[in-house]
Amino acid sequence: MNEWYMSAKKKLETERKSGMYDRYAAVMKDAVCDALDGFCRQDGEFAQAVVQGGTFEDCMKAVARNCGSAISDLEAFRRAVQFYFPGADVRFQMSVNLCASVEGEEEAAPLPAPKAGRKILSLADFL
Repeated sequence: MNEWYMSAKKKLETERKSGMYDRYAAVMKDAVCDALDGFCRQDGEFAQAVVQGGTFEDCMKAVARNCGSAISDLEAFRRAVQFYFPGADVRFQMSVNLCASVEGEEEAAPLPAPKAGRKILSLADFL
């Protein structure tokens, strides 16, 4: 890991524990901190922005501002990222695995007998 990531991780963890949060920010702070940690691990420049930027307490105030009675995780993470790096955005990708329950059963089942491999024939074999 690079030094910016390690510094950002330490800063986020320390400030997450020491900050004063309203009830909305208090509910979201752990998930937002984990997401920011992941983003810092992905990008050294973002980690540097976190280290050199504002406090995590101020970040959570920005995230919770005008959130009404609810806010999506994606919007909370987006607001947190933009607090440290204005103009940045968060992309979110979801996919469905229709066979997840079957795949889980296959892992628990005993190993089946090996299947015959695919045969590749060359016309040269017949000459």
